[in-house]
Amino acid sequence: GDPAVEALRVAHETGARAICIADDVSATAQARRSRLARACEKQGVELRVSAGATVVPPGALVPDGDPARAAYQVFTPYWRRWAAAGVGPAAGAGAAAGVGPAAGARTATEWRPLAPTPARLALPVGITPGPLPSAAGLAPGGSPSPRLPVGGEAAGSERVRAWLAGPVVAYDTTRDDLAADVTSRLSPYLHLGCISPLALATRLARWPEAEPFLRQLCWRDFYAQLLAARPDTAHADLRPRPAAWVDDAQGLAAWQEGLTGYPVVDAAMRQLLEEGFVHNRARMVVASFLTKHLGVHWRDGAHWFDEWLVDGDVASNVGNWQWVAGTGADTKPHRVFNPTLQGRRFDPTGSYVHRWVPELAGVPGKAVHEPWRLPFTERAALRYPLPIVDHVDAVARYRAS
Repeated sequence: GDPAVEALRVAHETGARAICIADDVSATAQARRSRLARACEKQGVELRVSAGATVVPPGALVPDGDPARAAYQVFTPYWRRWAAAGVGPAAGAGAAAGVGPAAGARTATEWRPLAPTPARLALPVGITPGPLPSAAGLAPGGSPSPRLPVGGEAAGSERVRAWLAGPVVAYDTTRDDLAADVTSRLSPYLHLGCISPLALATRLARWPEAEPFLRQLCWRDFYAQLLAARPDTAHADLRPRPAAWVDDAQGLAAWQEGLTGYPVVDAAMRQLLEEGFVHNRARMVVASFLTKHLGVHWRDGAHWFDEWLVDGDVASNVGNWQWVAGTGADTKPHRVFNPTLQGRRFDPTGSYVHRWVPELAGVPGKAVHEPWRLPFTERAALRYPLPIVDHVDAVARYRAS
């Protein structure tokens, strides 16, 4: 039902005097919050809004010297301010990275203190939880990805514990290894509110070695503050693209199904359907392929990701798609990811492709990233498509547009 109506119904049923929510930044979320606030005011129920979805609330940090600009549009200066705001436990990481204040320094804006965690939550007498809908009932087409992660706070907390027990310190050197799958996999739990980004950032900021991963939490805040200030960027370019977008339904369908003929692209798109998740490096490669090889609008890619990603946060999804497409916050908007070189560099043994593209399981090592170079009889036996577009030609068209 409508969130405002249902939240107030539960408040009246339980005798609650206040409704507590974590704020969000999309246009839909802002409209929902305003609708709930008006309904609460009429019913005499207090609405308490917290910034639980981010480390630093959107709008708390604004570009120096230009108060009219409500948001940063370049990441690095935002990161400096964001890290400097993490005083106390966070000062060590910021100072060690050369981006924060010296230990003990104070800044005008600080990370807020962690709220105390209640020992237990008790339901009022006579109130019992209702049944939760099945994942199949909520998924697009009624069929979710078959290998979704286990949900909930307990599962998220256990993943945090395992991540902070060791893997986080090697993140900077291992994060781009497609086959190793050694990233945190915390994004679904952050997106769905199972774990607190502030609590995670506060723990990470004590370790200078964890700074590369801390930057990823900052990227979440960066895109949140940008979308909060510019809700239109959920569907409109932040910066104009000179060339017209291409209407290529066949190319889009091949990309969605993992049948482009570029193994690393196809592996990533099949991982998306199977797990509701894609490795970050692979996300950049497939987004670049759709927008710069095929010229298809980033909105089509963002919509497909939004349908399937279990961590499909609106701000990060749109922000990253625009970054890759050249219409967003990237200071080098015309960069193009070569899918073959990306595969050879970040999946040198071909293990990532072998895992998700079984047609190519018998092609060894780096050769798996260029199956079109195999002898004709071997290539024909693979039952794998030829590339739907030539990389050199596609890049030339993009550069000339």
